[in-house]
This record gives sequence, C-alpha cells and structure tokens, in this order.
Amino acid sequence: KSQSTIKKENEKLSKFLQQPESELKIEMGEPDEITHDAKGSKFYIYKKKKYGITCEKNFEVDKNNMIVGVSSRGCF
Repeated sequence: KSQSTIKKENEKLSKFLQQPESELKIEMGEPDEITHDAKGSKFYIYKKKKYGITCEKNFEVDKNNMIVGVSSRGCF
C-alpha cells in the first residue's frame, strides 16, 4: 500500500518537470527554504509534518528558472 502512495506522490511531483518556477509557486506557495549549488541551480524545499513525520519535497530549478528535478522524502 505504501508503494502505491509513494508512486502517486512521485507522479504528482513529476508533473512539475520542465515547468517554469512560477508554476510551482502558484501551486505550492513560497518554499520553506531555498538553497543553491555551485552550478547555479536553486533548490526549493517544502516541508510539512504529518503524524510526526516530516515530509520534504525538493524541486531543482535551473538557471532558466525551469524545474529540472524533483524528489520527496517522508511523504505519504
């Protein structure tokens, strides 16, 4: 059961791939945290607690403000 929930979560997140960063902010709001890497990418991090477990969603935004990567941890 948890595998299908994780699969649904990943499908939901992957719809943001190749979308502009503005689309992410419209849907998810402002991120809780923004980090940068040496290559100039930004990482938008959204955190939420559910049942005492922190759900963390990460979106990688490239120099052109396009979402090029997504991942989540602890989300169900």
